Parts: sequence; structure tokens; C-alpha cells
Amino acid sequence: MIDTPYITETAAQTIAFIHLQIPREEIPHVMGPGITEIFSALKAQGIAHVGPWFTHHLKMSPEQFDFDICVPVSTPVTAVGRVQPGELKARKNVARTVYHGPYEGLSEAWGKFMLD
Repeated sequence: MIDTPYITETAAQTIAFIHLQIPREEIPHVMGPGITEIFSALKAQGIAHVGPWFTHHLKMSPEQFDFDICVPVSTPVTAVGRVQPGELKARKNVARTVYHGPYEGLSEAWGKFMLD
């Protein structure tokens, strides 16, 4: 379900992202369209993605999520619609894992990640 979590350092990464602050129950309805919107903007601008999409969570509560849907890119995207250019700064002591499976199993995976 999830790879064994580990602590790592990350390099700076240029990203295209959409920022969302939404109630938890809206996530199944916004993730797919958000990812599609980013990849459409990249295609229209001829920009290559250089890794898989991911989410960067800023705040999480049982009711509300404040996060970015992100795609690492080769060059900065020009802002269009909700898609914005950005950069994740290099960081030390980042907890990382990868979830493998359907959306319906994500909640269980989060629980395991938080316990590990």
C-alpha cells in the first residue's frame, strides 16, 4: 500500500501547481480535474513534466485540507487559470513515502504514514 516511510533531503524543484483550500469530502471531486488542468496547461505551453504529480500539504485538519497539487517541470510554466509557477525549496528532514493503489485506499495509507 505505501512504501516504507523514510527521512530524506530534497533538492529545489521547479513545479506547476494549483493551490486548494477545501473541505476534506471534496477531495475526490477536485483531484482528477486539478491534475488534468495542470497537464493541459503544460501541454499547451510545450513544457515537459520531469516526474510524477504529487500533493504538498500545508495544513490538514479532520475537516479542511490546505494543499497544492504539484507537477515537477523542466521549465517554469506561465500562469494560466488556476495553474501557477512555483518552486519547492531544498529541504532537510523531509518524511517521504509513495502510495500505490486506488483513491479509496488513500485514507488508510495516510493513517499508516502518520503512525510510521
